[in-house]
Amino acid sequence: MLKDKYELLEVVKSMHEQNPMLGLRGCRLGITLQMVTVMQSEAIFRAAAIVKKRGKDVMPEIMVPLIGFSKEFQHQKEIVDKVAKQVMEEEAIEFDYLVGTMIEVPRAALTAGEIAGGENGAQFFSFGTNDLHQMALGFSRDDTGTLIARYLELDLIADDPFVTIDQPGVGRLMKMCVDEGKQANPNLEIGICGEQGGELKSIDFCYRIGLDYVSCSPFRVPIARLAAAHATIKKENE
Repeated sequence: MLKDKYELLEVVKSMHEQNPMLGLRGCRLGITLQMVTVMQSEAIFRAAAIVKKRGKDVMPEIMVPLIGFSKEFQHQKEIVDKVAKQVMEEEAIEFDYLVGTMIEVPRAALTAGEIAGGENGAQFFSFGTNDLHQMALGFSRDDTGTLIARYLELDLIADDPFVTIDQPGVGRLMKMCVDEGKQANPNLEIGICGEQGGELKSIDFCYRIGLDYVSCSPFRVPIARLAAAHATIKKENE
């Protein structure tokens, strides 16, 4: 047991990074250490089996984060599918589930058709707009507060991109992603799970480009619901 602990410590040390924001995160961790994907998937699916045995319908949605290449998604989906099959056989019960991905890397937005297409394509997208803005703009959400304030003061940008979606730039990536993703898979569900998902102008934009839902922090929910209603009425009156 002690030997196993030392081996695990060596693995952890080998993962040390200078810039972890762009490093071993998301699907990259699951690709490097498949046990992480196996562990998380198994926990979700065994919980689903328990709930299903209690007579309640359940459909887990497994979201593979931070992909930039379709093969990254396929690699992780194969593991998820294998674990799901194993759990259902062991628990002697069946349940439905979906496997999708979070669109955070600009390359993923640009290759949405490839990621969503085919029999084993992603079944849903969720825009991780915090990271998508960081990578598209080259700004660190955690470190550029003063810089963003100066940009706003000098009128170099109209809004804080970590509050409101940058529609001409990042918004264009999102629109391309929605169009190509739904062309490849008409049943593809697409949403947003970033702080911008609770901001008025961003919600209106998400509605106009065809997103199915928005999600946000709990305290933003009332505003988000009101903004979604306004966007719907506005669209109907156009």
